Amino acid sequence: MVIFGATGDLARRKIFPALYHRFVDGQIPKSSRIVGVSRSEHSREEFIDIIHKNYCEFEGADTLDEKSWKAFCALIDYVKIDVVNDKDWSALAKAVSKSQDLIRVFYLAMPPSMFSGICQGLKREGLAHEKARVVLEKPIGTDFDSAHAINEGVAQVFEENRIYRIDHYLGKETVQNLLVLRFGNVLLEPLWNSNAIKHIEITVAENIGVSGRGAYYDGAGALRDMVQNHLLQLLCLSTMEAPSSLGADDVRTEKIKVLRALERITVENVQSRTVRGQYTNGRVNGETANGYLVDLDVDESNTETFVAIKAEIQNWRWAGVPIYLRTGKRMSSKRSEIVIQFKPVPHSIFGDDTKVNPNKLVIRLQPDEAVKLFMEIKEPGAGGLRLKTLPLNLSYAANFAVRYPDAYERLLMDVVRGNLGLFMRRDEVEAAWRWCDGILEAWEKTGQEAMPYFAGTDGPRAADKMLAEVGDAWSES
Repeated sequence: MVIFGATGDLARRKIFPALYHRFVDGQIPKSSRIVGVSRSEHSREEFIDIIHKNYCEFEGADTLDEKSWKAFCALIDYVKIDVVNDKDWSALAKAVSKSQDLIRVFYLAMPPSMFSGICQGLKREGLAHEKARVVLEKPIGTDFDSAHAINEGVAQVFEENRIYRIDHYLGKETVQNLLVLRFGNVLLEPLWNSNAIKHIEITVAENIGVSGRGAYYDGAGALRDMVQNHLLQLLCLSTMEAPSSLGADDVRTEKIKVLRALERITVENVQSRTVRGQYTNGRVNGETANGYLVDLDVDESNTETFVAIKAEIQNWRWAGVPIYLRTGKRMSSKRSEIVIQFKPVPHSIFGDDTKVNPNKLVIRLQPDEAVKLFMEIKEPGAGGLRLKTLPLNLSYAANFAVRYPDAYERLLMDVVRGNLGLFMRRDEVEAAWRWCDGILEAWEKTGQEAMPYFAGTDGPRAADKMLAEVGDAWSES
């Protein structure tokens, strides 16, 4: 495995810790090689010291076994290459096994604009043989045209079945459990349509600001950074038809049908269907938090750090069901969840004074992975009939005591196994961009501003109003 951008934040926080855990569990043979590539001037020993320090910082020193770590580090090498300016990549060719029978994984933890050039460099050095695979980090491009160009460049070197476009959300246990929940339980699937469901909410909220990503983020915004990939993937898995199998193309073909059925958001409806926001000074977890402009040290910017969208899928299953997407920085808490809000009972037999709340299914992806089905029960006691809403609670922490792999661990091993099911196909990426491009174009043409919201809150009030106008409301966290 060759990791480009090996000294970057993603590699240090996620990739190397994930590889270490898979090594400890015996899924990476001691005959394997892991090569870090970066333009930074480091010796092999200095590089290992860096990833050791960062592992202890991000994962905790108490989770590291010194003997296992030493054995893991024996697999690691480091090569200095400036992929933009250096034409001689012979040092990388020497660090990689010459065997044509071994699987080679090239992980590009780099800006997408470099993907094509790196792939051409691998081809030039004869490293992209038929058992080589490439992993592309999101976001792929900034719009349809740039994504198409990147995909074309990579495709000149790697066939589609050797390209792994990674979205770590698809590796989360609860996201994968969506397929089991929907298609492994006869209880739910007959209700999974417009006959029983009032609306769906998908929220990915963060309580942190842009931190060290300010330069990137100000050129991207929440729509490009989160909606085009994470939220649309969750939408697809929540609403797609049952695939004929769990084969990669069977699953991905059903997802692309959803993306193509999304109603376009245009100049005519963008202001009623979307809300842009930008956080200002406030308080998060009891501490003072700066506004976005202060974090960036700029006087003005219309980049959205929050976006809410009312989407609709134009097909028989979902016609007329609003799907609310929401994501943002500096919100009240860090959480990712899918809420399936069922319709109320058609007629209450309990009298006008007794409120009957509709059922609700909450699929929590983070921080505490769980599935909760809220139902009405009779509150015990005499003196009349009182109803109470309580959840049937499947908590992963309470029911599964063993440590289970995090998203990157699972996805990295799927690359090695050649399992493409949890990775995005080219037409998925481009279809998602086509839909998001419509919103970006409508924002530009209408001059829709990013509304201010206090850090530590859940976005502008306009996001609540968008739902209230049709009798809906965001679920409480």
